[in-house]
Amino acid sequence: MRKRIFSVLTALMLLLSLVPAAMATTVEVTAVTGTATAKGFGGDVTVSITLVDGEIAYVEMTGDGETAGIGGNVINEWPEAFVNANGIVDTYTGATFAQITRTGVLEAAKAALANAGVNPDDYLREAGQEAAEDVTLDADIVIVGAGGAGMTAAIAAADAGKTVVVLESQPAVGGNSVKATGGMNAAKTVYQDKNEFGEAAGVEKTLTAAESYADNEFIASSASIVKTQWDAWQAALEGYFDSVQLFALDTMIGGKGINDPELVKTLVNGSADAIAWLEAIGIDLNNVAAFGGASVKRIHRPVDENGKVVSVGAYIVPRLEAAMKERDNITLCLDTTATAILTNEAGAAVGVQATGKTGNHVTVNAQAVILATGGFGANLDMVVQYKPDLAGFMTTNASGIQGQGILMAQALGAATVDMEQIQIHPTVQADTASLITEGLRGDGAVLINANGERFIDEVGTRDVVSAAEIAQPGSFSWLVVDQKMVDASSVIQGYIKRGLMLSGDSYEALAKELVIPADAFAATMEKWNGYVAEKNDPDFGRTSFANPLDTAPFYAVKVTAGIHHTMGGLKIDPETHVLNADGAIIPGLFAAGEVTGGVHGANRLGGNAVADIIVFGRIAGEQAAAYVK
Repeated sequence: MRKRIFSVLTALMLLLSLVPAAMATTVEVTAVTGTATAKGFGGDVTVSITLVDGEIAYVEMTGDGETAGIGGNVINEWPEAFVNANGIVDTYTGATFAQITRTGVLEAAKAALANAGVNPDDYLREAGQEAAEDVTLDADIVIVGAGGAGMTAAIAAADAGKTVVVLESQPAVGGNSVKATGGMNAAKTVYQDKNEFGEAAGVEKTLTAAESYADNEFIASSASIVKTQWDAWQAALEGYFDSVQLFALDTMIGGKGINDPELVKTLVNGSADAIAWLEAIGIDLNNVAAFGGASVKRIHRPVDENGKVVSVGAYIVPRLEAAMKERDNITLCLDTTATAILTNEAGAAVGVQATGKTGNHVTVNAQAVILATGGFGANLDMVVQYKPDLAGFMTTNASGIQGQGILMAQALGAATVDMEQIQIHPTVQADTASLITEGLRGDGAVLINANGERFIDEVGTRDVVSAAEIAQPGSFSWLVVDQKMVDASSVIQGYIKRGLMLSGDSYEALAKELVIPADAFAATMEKWNGYVAEKNDPDFGRTSFANPLDTAPFYAVKVTAGIHHTMGGLKIDPETHVLNADGAIIPGLFAAGEVTGGVHGANRLGGNAVADIIVFGRIAGEQAAAYVK
């Protein structure tokens, strides 16, 4: 990622250099360049600033590890802003996923000016903003929120021939979706048999282990969707392949049986088609792996050109945004915060009132409204309101995830469900609150406590693993990988570049870095490698095994539990209509993604959030378009 900007003054200098010597008038200028490097999101970011007679004339920024369309926007847009302002101007204040890139660029820019021999404080500028006028827009459909669900809904509605306005409160699209690191759960896809690299995906499970589900209390009680299809599921299992019934069963069990069975049925039945739909718009999720709570390998992940797994959010969000921009009937308004849903005399949703970046009023008149604002995991007051014991926890959520959509819909009489069901994630980097993907555990990583010992089946459900981790000394653990895993994953390589992982050339050397007992840690790792060889974990019953962790050097990241996902939200039906307290549809109002409740029950399985936003985002867009007809 590289961006260069020349000012008018620089262009004049170049022009003067072309004038014949006899005609030229002597022009004395003093030019000096300062360069500095700082840590960005995906590695180093470098800023080079050239001053001509004290004026910023030329800016170059590089950061090859910064994500295109997200942190890459900072590198693409800021050089011109620096030249135009003759100083450092922070035009991305408040952005979500680009914050780490932003911080690194600001640090490098100040150091570059200092290296050029000037005082950086003399070049700090405020981002000038003229007060914008009030705006009124008309569209068939207005969508609130430009995360994965909102952008998916916009594309689906636009492809149905409708005009769409998308409002996003933040300076960039993505919301929580861009922070997703794992992948998307889907059943009965072509990639579960064999992925495009010719490797068997291994979607199988022994009948002995699978039949133990027959006695599970949820089959006999809550999981009615599974009970009614038990024979079909068991028959499908005999082929050692995944099925929508098994996917539903895992989701119900993970959610402790309080999920809405009809929403679960919609999720699992639409998952394979959602993978195909993504592929049709240039988003390929073709690497299949294991994740916590899944009976088989079911999570579909993106890979780069070298076949290395990459973070799903950073992969899909720029592509969804690009797909929106390709459609002339979609208008995206960033830095625009919805404040109220407009209704007509009959109580139907007919638009949205919002506030622009400069405080101006933005009114969108429409025939249907889709809420895709995400949950409320960044609104810690709201979190504690529903679950007081989470007071003081860090959050992995994007700053814009404040619960606005839920509150706006409640003002119209919308019902909510499972609001107290708030998920904590067991692998949140203890110092930065960065989310460490669950895929590492699925690919073979182990969790080690301060005593140098394993303490849980690492691929258990998030609530179980988090509870076990909190019970450890210091309420943290070390997530351990080896060089083989690093070589296969650009995600892990990104963690290393960001300085999140410690390393050692042997188990003992790594233990020294982690300040844990070396003998105990080495014994734990040797024992674990033996369990992998035998495909048997007598200590904690883990059944998902990859390669042993036996290739030096070894790496570990310190993790703890953090607020991650709010399972509760607006009550919807399988067509994404928002329902009121009486179970009746609120006309013209639809919702998809984390703003809704009922899909995940008491605990969301890793990989089900991306399935949720794509499956129900498509439905919301299509249903809203049909309603407009």
